[in-house]
Amino acid sequence: MTQKFVTVAVTGASGAPYFIQLLKSLFAAQVKVNLLLSSAARIVAATELELELPSDKPALKLFLLEYLETSDFDLLEIYGKEEWTAPVASGSNPAQTMIICPCSMGTLSAIAHGASNNLIERAADVILKERKQLILLTREMPYSSIHLENMLKLSQMGVTIMPASPGFYHQPRSIDDLVNFVVARILDHIGVKHNLVSRWG
Repeated sequence: MTQKFVTVAVTGASGAPYFIQLLKSLFAAQVKVNLLLSSAARIVAATELELELPSDKPALKLFLLEYLETSDFDLLEIYGKEEWTAPVASGSNPAQTMIICPCSMGTLSAIAHGASNNLIERAADVILKERKQLILLTREMPYSSIHLENMLKLSQMGVTIMPASPGFYHQPRSIDDLVNFVVARILDHIGVKHNLVSRWG
């Protein structure tokens, strides 16, 4: 893969297993990740996975590397929500790809309207203005007209909207199979090889 690094942002929408599997898959493919984590994402991780993510950045990095079974310290950098000196905050050093996984409707709205009130929103704004690849793994049900209008607005700007909607034609036997289906689609879109699911046909 040609990109120097991928930005992965995690917001407070339901779907913590998706971002965990995404990180694990990116590390397995030796893709460097710049991780942006919202406060609400920590609450969701604790609720859905019983993961108490440390608030201290060095401790969080060690925790995630150990949890995801990788010893390559250089594969992960973590930035705070107001760390404006982070590389992802400037068009002079943008990632080629940013994935928000999962993406809350509040974050979706902020990006659609250029709010840039925190580093996740600013990093997405940079991706848009530099015309790089932005993928939003949206998670809500049902969608309101406001949600759909925001998705359409971003889609027309080239953003890839990927609802967390696993298929069933591969006959999943576990929750992990459903999670892998969704993460596999993300990896396909950014050109990262994987063996999470069997190919159609």
